[in-house]
Amino acid sequence: MKRIGIYVKKNRPEALEVLRDLALWLSSRGIEVFAEEGIAEEIKGLPPEGFRNELDLVVVLGGDGTMLAASRMLAGSRVPILGVNLGGLGFLTALSREELFLVMERILRGEFEIERRILLRVKVESLPGREFTVLNDVVINKGALARIITITAKVDGTYLTTFRGDGLIVSTPTGSTAYCLAAGGPIVHPSLPAIVIVPICPHTLTNRPLLVPEESVISLFHTSKEEDVYLTLDGQAGFRLPQGVTVEVSKAPGEVRLVKCPFRSYFDLLRTKLKWGGDLLTSGGGGPCWSPSE
Repeated sequence: MKRIGIYVKKNRPEALEVLRDLALWLSSRGIEVFAEEGIAEEIKGLPPEGFRNELDLVVVLGGDGTMLAASRMLAGSRVPILGVNLGGLGFLTALSREELFLVMERILRGEFEIERRILLRVKVESLPGREFTVLNDVVINKGALARIITITAKVDGTYLTTFRGDGLIVSTPTGSTAYCLAAGGPIVHPSLPAIVIVPICPHTLTNRPLLVPEESVISLFHTSKEEDVYLTLDGQAGFRLPQGVTVEVSKAPGEVRLVKCPFRSYFDLLRTKLKWGGDLLTSGGGGPCWSPSE
């Protein structure tokens, strides 16, 4: 490791504080440190292409939203990303601030593992030649005052069904713990080769979440007249979607490479973040009745 970039949530003072501490720590070990242009005057700035092509590692300081933005910027590059949670739930940024320097010591020694996460490519018929890349999900949903909307779905050119409800989510396994989970979708291990389709508040209760192979091409369009319908990408970008315009979703080329947290597994993360087994950990008398070591 010779050149490390730090990507931060710009409006979070804590992130800028950690950035300066980490930059000083890395510089003292002979590592060149870079941030986004204009983030910190005392640190060298790089444009997005510099992050993609000139760095050995990118450390992301923030929450899952910051991680999503960084992942889209680095999509398809081979630069590994280490996420440090300074936000809320933190499924993508599993590492705590207190653990950062312990993990960085391991990384500088070459003692780390990489997880590979798939991305989705989104093409919109009305925007020829333009593509979007997402790590979590693609969502078609109704505006605040709209009624039920109708969305027709095809998989690999074959008609699947017509969904009627509040909308539809197409997600990667990584995104299964985001909006998908809130909408009643399954939790899918990030290593599984699948794409998740989840209806949002379906009018027909037999419309259930569906997993399709990751090589599938999913085509969607809505036929709702005089309704506000929107396409949202990773919950961070989006626009109004006109009636009848086809949205094509497929696996994107390349991947996102995440540095695995050495202190906890994916299942540890689920159990902690979702508070599974809370009723097993304490007895009525207040003492512990079970622990993972038993």
